[in-house]
Amino acid sequence: MNRRLACAAALGWLLAGCAALSPPPDAASVTGAQLQRPYAEAIELAGRLSVQYRRGNTDEALHGSFSWSQTPQRTLVTLLSPLGQTLAVIEVQPGSATLTQAGQPPQAAPDADALAQTALGWPLPVAGLRTWLQGFAQDARGQRWIAPPASGSTVTTPDGWHIVYASWQQDNRDATARPRRIDLARQTQEAGPVSLRIVIDHWQAN
Repeated sequence: MNRRLACAAALGWLLAGCAALSPPPDAASVTGAQLQRPYAEAIELAGRLSVQYRRGNTDEALHGSFSWSQTPQRTLVTLLSPLGQTLAVIEVQPGSATLTQAGQPPQAAPDADALAQTALGWPLPVAGLRTWLQGFAQDARGQRWIAPPASGSTVTTPDGWHIVYASWQQDNRDATARPRRIDLARQTQEAGPVSLRIVIDHWQAN
């Protein structure tokens, strides 16, 4: 794949997505009721993902889309190229994780995050994203943290991920605010400074 073309296409998607957003709410207008949004045990998501990391002395960037399905017992993540080709499928169940890439045998490990780092060359915090995608996290002290639905809400997790909730969207069914764009950054030993940008285009709670 021509990386420059892929980057340009992905940048266009991101700009288009941002342009379609409603203005974020004022932080001062966030109410206690909005902070009480429920955690959904089973969700289906789809959106776009961009990653920047370092391989050796070279800066790398990947762009594409993803689908995400989670239940209490299972997480299934599919990473797609900008043209919709499946790049990798990650399936996590209690005690095991499997990653499958096109043309390669499946890889398995007890920990999904370590498996993603080894197979992809950059970390994908699958375990954390189960709650981060809904605006819940633990802060650096290990305390439960709920993102207020305002642009720029931030938290740093115990394992060093700095999360910024850059924008939000409204669920039309129950008027609940959901994260729209989430930026993550972390300094890693294996891949240098890593940045992930997640834009959620479709949300469904089952």
